[in-house]
Amino acid sequence: MSNELMLKYGCNPNQKPSRVFMKDGGELPITVLCGRPGYINLLDALNGYQLVRELKRATGLPAATSFKHVSPAGAAVGLPLSDTLKKIYFVDKKAELSPLACAYARARGADRMSSFGDFIALSDVCDLSTAKLIAKEVSDGVVAPGYDEDALALLKEKRKGAYNIIQIDPKYAPAPVEQKDVYGVTFEQGRNELVIDEALLREIVTENKELPESAKRDLLIALITLKYTQSNSVCYAYDGQAIGIGAGQQSRIHCTRLAGNKADNWFLRQHPKVLGLKFVKGLGRADRDNAIDVYISEEWEDVLGDEVWEKTFAVRPEPLTMAEKKAWIAQQGDVALGSDAFFPFGDNIERARKSGVKYIAQPCGSIRDDNVIEVCNKYGMVMAKTGIRLFHH
Repeated sequence: MSNELMLKYGCNPNQKPSRVFMKDGGELPITVLCGRPGYINLLDALNGYQLVRELKRATGLPAATSFKHVSPAGAAVGLPLSDTLKKIYFVDKKAELSPLACAYARARGADRMSSFGDFIALSDVCDLSTAKLIAKEVSDGVVAPGYDEDALALLKEKRKGAYNIIQIDPKYAPAPVEQKDVYGVTFEQGRNELVIDEALLREIVTENKELPESAKRDLLIALITLKYTQSNSVCYAYDGQAIGIGAGQQSRIHCTRLAGNKADNWFLRQHPKVLGLKFVKGLGRADRDNAIDVYISEEWEDVLGDEVWEKTFAVRPEPLTMAEKKAWIAQQGDVALGSDAFFPFGDNIERARKSGVKYIAQPCGSIRDDNVIEVCNKYGMVMAKTGIRLFHH
């Protein structure tokens, strides 16, 4: 380790010189084992590792996240995968996956379009099972507290030996006060050391107060994910993973819609018509992802011409109608929803309901809290008042 790492450039090629360093002269908590990570890579790595470390602490399960441009595209804990999830995540049905590998498959698979070219963060030592999944995906790099010897050897072969592999010291403790410069002005604040655990879910303000353990777990996943997502942000979570993240929107309802649409797409990938798509032999993962995304969108027939269809599908698929999509999504339920700040209007709850949301955690504090709670009660939802805001910039 050293106290400085020179970078190729900053956010953009014209932003030189660029480096990361320790102001106190101490050693960096990271070691680059392979590759040459960039400015944004390291922002994703450091934010991502904090996220998975907190998920592991809150749930006791190995965790993984897929980061893109300083916000997570997916985050998950290591619960087993069903055969359906293995299929939509492009995992071999017969593959024996470690809990950490399951966490990564879920994090990557939540929003595969957004995860393309991601930076991965793992809570635990990277094993061969996880490395095999990473090796098949288009990714910029990975950060973990360590690597098994065979896993490291495999990852070092990725991108012809240029794949970014970072080891982080799990014992590192940052200073309690952090700084950053904007336009030559230094900002300083206390680090956000808020512990997110079940204690935040105790105050339930709705008529329905039944909050099962699975919902508590998913709400914690949503809230911890939001802690490291650019605000405004909303997160839908289900079955141990984020399934829709709306980041960086100026309007709360736009966050809810964006995240809800992503959650809907995650559900639709499991529709029998989507699972039954027959692709031409040898079609790459990214091309399959693009084709599926277009297929489940409203304008799919207008986007791809006959020539593209012939290069993509071995058998031309039947349309997935709007009625079929609505009926499929309507079957979904028990989804958890977290918000990094209060919902100002009940329209957010109305939109969330359409994506199967039943459990909600949000700070409350709006002058229209009564209206928001009223809408929750109308649909039998459970809402916990956390009393804390999770803005992240």
